[in-house]
Amino acid sequence: MKKFLCAAVFVCVFCTAVFSQEITTASDFFKSVSDRYAEIKDYEADIDITIGKSEMKGKVSFKRPEMLRIDFSDPAEQVVVFNGDDLTIYLPSPTSAILEQNVTASGPNAATSQGLSLLRRYYTVAYESGQSAVPLDENSDEMVVNLLLSRRSAAEAFRTIKLSVDPSTKLIRRVAAVSSQDVDYIFDFHNYNLNVNISDQRFIYDPPSSANNYNNFLLSE
Repeated sequence: MKKFLCAAVFVCVFCTAVFSQEITTASDFFKSVSDRYAEIKDYEADIDITIGKSEMKGKVSFKRPEMLRIDFSDPAEQVVVFNGDDLTIYLPSPTSAILEQNVTASGPNAATSQGLSLLRRYYTVAYESGQSAVPLDENSDEMVVNLLLSRRSAAEAFRTIKLSVDPSTKLIRRVAAVSSQDVDYIFDFHNYNLNVNISDQRFIYDPPSSANNYNNFLLSE
């Protein structure tokens, strides 16, 4: 569970000329997505997370530079909050536990400009099947451009990361990563709401006092 939560909390310019065969390289496309996220001060979105066979749903809130909160509807009442310095995870009954950790860096959260910059540094970028948009899933009407990122070093936690990007908005629709242990991590983002002036108070969480508290859980066995 700890490894799953760490990984989960550790996270995307289609340009095809109509009258000419202009080619946009994968690197340029990736940069256009990064530039798009650099314009976003904050956002809220619905998020579906699949880790192996486990599935979760919730709402994610992000505010620059690196504040993040996920309120889960499934599992109900579970919360993950990162305020830039401290990571807090509340696991509801039957566990009823509060996991806390001071974190010097939030890590490469893909759906942020900071995360995209880190990914570009540590991964090579290529189109999965060309610069043309393709259906997100088989028989889907939703079209995306797929970028495939491959790690430069075995030290990176994920061997590959696929970013599915909406070509009209330059927003990441899906992040699909494969870990070194061949575990699939899939993050689907829906219903973005951009630059809504989220208050810093959103990233202050007061967990139930009855829950068991575990500090420095990332470093404990």
